[in-house]
Amino acid sequence: MVAYLPGMWHDFAVTVASLAGALTGLLFVAVSIKSDALAASRGLASRAAQTLVLFMTSAIAAVLLVTPQPRPAIGAELLALSAVSGAALFTFDRRAGHAPQSRLERYLEVASPNLITDVLVGVAGLTLLLQAGGGLYWMIPAVLASLTSGVVNAWLFLLKMPG
Repeated sequence: MVAYLPGMWHDFAVTVASLAGALTGLLFVAVSIKSDALAASRGLASRAAQTLVLFMTSAIAAVLLVTPQPRPAIGAELLALSAVSGAALFTFDRRAGHAPQSRLERYLEVASPNLITDVLVGVAGLTLLLQAGGGLYWMIPAVLASLTSGVVNAWLFLLKMPG
């Protein structure tokens, strides 16, 4: 079954790595343009770091999938990635604070599924290890959540950036 054959996911992983890399590059451009505002605000710096973690979660997962290694190793690595990035997202989310100014910002903060990304990556790793429950098919919604959440976070980051 395709869900438990990491080699069959090579093209998916290459595509994800390309998308995540491009978005990460754009984030660095945005951060470098307003680095003075970023340095002055712990909330903005945390939001930027959170966005970077979201993009890098997809990029690292893609690297794990294209690396030739046994299925159990990939499953364990996806579980570890889920735990590490989940902890980082939680920490940066707390540091960013929650004092939205506008109705749009409040909606985006509630709708941004940051930790959902890590839960889905963890489920992919666990079901890959167990060879039951969907395997790498869980990476599709995980990547979509990661990239979408990263874009939402980047938008919030830019909204909060002083003019």
